[in-house]
Amino acid sequence: MFTLLWLIGLFFCITGLAYARSGLLNACLVVGLYLLAMSLFSPAHWSLMLVLWAVFLGLAIPLNLSGWRRDKVSAPLFGWFQKVLPPLSDTEKEAIEAGTVWWDGELFSGRPDWNQLHDYPMPQLTEEEQAFIDGPVEELCRMTSEWELTTTLQDLPPDVWEFVRNNGFFGLIIPTEFGGKGFSAFAHSQIVMKLASRSGDLGSTVMVPNSLGPAELLLQYGTEEQKKHYLPRLAAGEEVPCFALTSPEAGSDAGAMPDRGIVCHGQWQGEEVLGLRVSWEKRYITLGPVATLLGLAFKVFDPDRLLGDDEELGISLALIPTETPGVEIGRRHFPLNAAFMNGPNSGKDVFIPMDYLIGGQPMIGQGWVMLMNCLSVGRSISLPAGSTGGAKMASMTTGAYARIRQQFGLPIGEFEGVQEALARIGGNTYIMDAARTMTAGAVDLGEKPSVLSAVVKYHLTERMRQCINDAMDIHGGKGICMGPKNYLGRSYQSVPISITVEGANILTRNMMIFGQGAIRCHPYVLKEMLATQDEDRDRGLRHFDKLLFDHVGFATSNAAASLLLGLTGGALVSVPEYAETRRFYRQLSRLSACFATLADTTMLVLGGELKRRERLSARLGDMLSNLYLASAALKRFEDQGRPDEDLPFLEWSVQDALTRTEQAMDETLKNFPVRWAAVLLRILVMPLGRRNAPPSDRIGAEVARRMMTPGAARDRLIAGCFRSNDPDDVTGLLNHALEKVIQAEAIEKRMARSVREGNLAYDDDADMLAVAIAADIITAEDAEIIRQAHTARRAVIEVDDFSKEEMTPSTEK
Repeated sequence: MFTLLWLIGLFFCITGLAYARSGLLNACLVVGLYLLAMSLFSPAHWSLMLVLWAVFLGLAIPLNLSGWRRDKVSAPLFGWFQKVLPPLSDTEKEAIEAGTVWWDGELFSGRPDWNQLHDYPMPQLTEEEQAFIDGPVEELCRMTSEWELTTTLQDLPPDVWEFVRNNGFFGLIIPTEFGGKGFSAFAHSQIVMKLASRSGDLGSTVMVPNSLGPAELLLQYGTEEQKKHYLPRLAAGEEVPCFALTSPEAGSDAGAMPDRGIVCHGQWQGEEVLGLRVSWEKRYITLGPVATLLGLAFKVFDPDRLLGDDEELGISLALIPTETPGVEIGRRHFPLNAAFMNGPNSGKDVFIPMDYLIGGQPMIGQGWVMLMNCLSVGRSISLPAGSTGGAKMASMTTGAYARIRQQFGLPIGEFEGVQEALARIGGNTYIMDAARTMTAGAVDLGEKPSVLSAVVKYHLTERMRQCINDAMDIHGGKGICMGPKNYLGRSYQSVPISITVEGANILTRNMMIFGQGAIRCHPYVLKEMLATQDEDRDRGLRHFDKLLFDHVGFATSNAAASLLLGLTGGALVSVPEYAETRRFYRQLSRLSACFATLADTTMLVLGGELKRRERLSARLGDMLSNLYLASAALKRFEDQGRPDEDLPFLEWSVQDALTRTEQAMDETLKNFPVRWAAVLLRILVMPLGRRNAPPSDRIGAEVARRMMTPGAARDRLIAGCFRSNDPDDVTGLLNHALEKVIQAEAIEKRMARSVREGNLAYDDDADMLAVAIAADIITAEDAEIIRQAHTARRAVIEVDDFSKEEMTPSTEK
């Protein structure tokens, strides 16, 4: 029995040293001292001690002799790693090396530093940015009618187009020196979010020129002449830009695009110049039908070797005025009844001079790197902002509707089934807004978060889909009857658009988040891969040896942390000492270590096969993503001063993220292809099983009630959403009616109590308000409040109907 206790002590001694990341030599010294004490004082049999000493010395001595270790251990592994590590194509390598690593690297470390998270500054708007949002953005929202835009015009009205151009909406990211606004990424996000909360088409029209498009590409890679010529014109709205990437035969696989540019001499403005003869066919191009300036991605070939010895020069980017002879542009797609401008374009043997290339001739072949760097910024801002705008609109309208609409004498928001859906809307909106804000803030800090941009693109668009679906379920018939009174239908119709664009969500989840993040964010894997590719083998081996054993220590430490934190519920880690959130930080620290352990083991066991194990990659990506979303929610709560009224939103959203993380971990283990490894991993990462449960009904009910009640918590949840109290506005009517209904509630309860107590006789044929006034139960002013509330409630629940003639399609050409 005592021998067993000594052995258990040895195990936890080694585990504790690994957890503390004590270093190989120090760990060997401590374990040696423990074995010495065990030899002297424990009742262990000499044969057991002989085995333990033999194993210890057989590992400790050679591993601490760096020369022997390098020759006998690292050198064979050096060659093995070259075979096992996932092979990378040129486009994959460029995608992985693009962008920067930020908080995602901390989560991959298995030991996130929560002080570092809280030290990141909270994004703030400047006075100029706030004034623009309160002025032109607010005015643009008021000018826009979603029903008119999508049904009558299938386009923005002319006055809206003019307003957008004249007020610099196409130049948000262009520096002031070129006539633009020079706004921050956070301001850009706030603007797009507010516009999208009013109209998805309006948000799309403004977001595209300010994300992946000519302006950003010019700012990063354009020549001085290109910047001076185009940026002022783009900022002033004199040019309408679009960017053409997707081809019919190469959607997600941009590297396979068939669009070609052949280096040749040709006539340009009366002179023979060196240029390219470009042929292409593109589709799904936002603003394409009205664009005056076409950004184009294509592959360049030099069959006559006019530029050098290589024939295939790679993906390149050009800016082509759409009036250029041979450019075919102007036709429209019709994406799910959305009215934003989107369409195909093409060209056949269109000759362009070399100075049409973004960055000029020296940037030939650099197009994929340029796109990856720009995508990481654009996807960090535009789609997360648009999705959060939709979620905030759903929170504002559905919370109000659930309080206004009554069934069985109660607001429908008092029924538990409705509360469950309301809680999902509110909780998802809270965590979406937190992730949107934190990621835009990272861009303003100079980061280009390529992995996190994929995380927020996928998860915020998917959570927005859930919000809109739940909002439709709560609204019922109000949501499905289209017309000027419907504020949800078009959002519901157009949800798949955001799911599809800028990297389809299936691709993003299954291949990009972990597939890219496993190499990009891991502290050692990319460096090890580069070491194995070093042309100087001796130098590469020395570098690899150090990285390898640092990696082993890193992996061992995370495995130990997974076990110890799993057994203690995360109690060993240092976390912010706020009672209401301490348990969340502990669980996130535990799950970060578990994720790091699973990621390392999966890459080691599967190697290059991981690229084909998309569902495993997706689940590991889900773990990373939900850890990031939960971190963002906690940071939001801290940044806003830990408001007690927001605790239900925080608890719901973080608990949901923790549950999703553990579910992904459990499913990874159940489907791990190597069963013995799965068994060992389960012991390490889930020693006591799953520790987190979905948000409780009590928390969900609190979230729902705060969404239905005007106050600070509701205001913070929907902050930045377009809000109106104008009863003539489609969503303003809801906010107006909510105020009236709440004013009337206490009076109506007083009347109901009088009926129950027999002080007010109920008569279907009588004017109950007049009877109550006569009985001195309410005053005439009270009665007027009730009448106004009833009128407002009836206006809210009304849906549109049309005559036969109005429903008959027009035959006019």
